Amino acid sequence: MQHMVSPTQTTNRPKPPGQAIVSRLACLAVQPILARVVRRVAQEHPALFARLGPYQNADFLIDLIELPFALHLRPDPQNLSFRAVPRSMLPDATAVIRGRFLLLLELVDAEQDGDAAFFSRDLEITGDTEAVVRLRNALDDMDGSIAQEAADMFGPPGRAILSRLRRNYQEVEGATAS
Repeated sequence: MQHMVSPTQTTNRPKPPGQAIVSRLACLAVQPILARVVRRVAQEHPALFARLGPYQNADFLIDLIELPFALHLRPDPQNLSFRAVPRSMLPDATAVIRGRFLLLLELVDAEQDGDAAFFSRDLEITGDTEAVVRLRNALDDMDGSIAQEAADMFGPPGRAILSRLRRNYQEVEGATAS
């Protein structure tokens, strides 16, 4: 049996007025994109699920700290779910992965060292760490870039946005390294 961790066990942030409305609207805006991306990844990379083993039914909460919502991933190939969740409605999760959006984007594509991010406290993991290790290993075994594949789905605008996000990340990393 997997231990579930409540996101409120790991953070109690004060909530500014109106944040719940902004969070719900942001979720509505990104949900069609997330659904399309997760369907494509599942179609193009079915072996990803086998690498997760018993954690196919795990609930991963990906907390993008600077965004008004988190992402809930359940990588069950029979009932795949990847959705934006308002901060006021965060589900219990097997594991919570918390960090800056751009760092997590780089980690998904193995362009950043997850161990270094964890030990520098740029990345926080709570709950079942074995589930996170399995997810990380499954992503590492994939050929290519999930972020690039997602951007390619949306043509030139998608590629331009990803390129800009990556430049922003390099600029932020360069500024903090100085």
